[in-house]
Amino acid sequence: MKKDFFKYQAQTSTHPLAMEISKAKGSYIYDTSGKKYLDFVAGVSANSVGHNNPKVTAAIKNQLDSYAHVMVYGEFIQQPQVELCKLLVENSPENLNAVYITNSGTEATEGALKLAKRVTNRSEIIAAKNSYHGNTMGAMSVSGVESQNSAFRPLIPGTKFISFNNANELPKITTNTAAVILETIQGGAGFIESKNEFLLKVKQRCLEVGALLILDEIQTGIGRTGTFWGFENYNVIPDIIITGKGLGGGMPIGAFISSFEKMSLLKENPTLGHISTFAGHPVISAAGVATIKEITSKTLISSSLKKEKLIRKHLIHSSIIEIRGKGLMLTALLETPELAAKVIHKCLENGLILFFLLFEGRAMRITPPLTISNEEIIEGCKIILNSIDEING
Repeated sequence: MKKDFFKYQAQTSTHPLAMEISKAKGSYIYDTSGKKYLDFVAGVSANSVGHNNPKVTAAIKNQLDSYAHVMVYGEFIQQPQVELCKLLVENSPENLNAVYITNSGTEATEGALKLAKRVTNRSEIIAAKNSYHGNTMGAMSVSGVESQNSAFRPLIPGTKFISFNNANELPKITTNTAAVILETIQGGAGFIESKNEFLLKVKQRCLEVGALLILDEIQTGIGRTGTFWGFENYNVIPDIIITGKGLGGGMPIGAFISSFEKMSLLKENPTLGHISTFAGHPVISAAGVATIKEITSKTLISSSLKKEKLIRKHLIHSSIIEIRGKGLMLTALLETPELAAKVIHKCLENGLILFFLLFEGRAMRITPPLTISNEEIIEGCKIILNSIDEING
């Protein structure tokens, strides 16, 4: 299988981890030799309720017994779609009461950008340096790392960039600006949190000039940072939310959320202003419903903060210079990118899955399922510390 993997499947990196998977359950992934690996990545924050979660799996099977794809998005009334939208609205601020389900987070970014331009009749977008919002052309246009973008230019014009957490640059947001798009916590840049009420100051500037605030909650949302939405930690309410990853319990999904008044503008001038064939797929939506119910019916949201404390307590080493992030969206920074790469690979040898961040080479991603146990957290931290010691000799 490994030979065919490299022969037939398009590759995204020069050195993929290339572990051959046989099954996954709970906090563990098993390879074809039977070896089990504790998963501290959760499909890059996507498997929020663990692998092969019984409630999610049952919802998928039950929906398949009824129907799968039946019609382009938004034309037929399908219970899983409606129920998912209702659950998202019930867990959002009052002004965010209409949901457009998409196939992925990057598609949610595209929809949010289109909506902002339609609402404001403006074209300028302000984004943050070192940001990441997806890999389609529009999403890349508002992602602020030129090394990722340069090979694909020209991108969509009209984007300007500010530095995250630098309030001195807020005057760049003007009456020409349709929207400011920011990650609530910058992900690829190194899990950088908002400081000194930066997000709140951006929101105030947007109100002053009539621009919209789009917050990218693809990683921070759906309970990962101790609240249902990450922005609840920073006392700010956006005009549009983007979500994805953990919403589907491991299934491909995204959504953008705004007010019903704003969303209604996509119906006319032009008609079908935003349309998708498979978005809101009933099987995927059923998985999303089960995921939200599983997260909100238990203590998974509040316990993510307790589990953060446990990780910080048990992950202390002279080679770890900092742990960033909130809840179960954490990253451990090592002294050099070279050491981080060695530790990630050594941990894999020792039965623990870690991963890289896009733009911070020193970082090791720690984003386990929200369902991970305290014992599994302690076990994973021990593997990290032992792996560092093995490398350092």
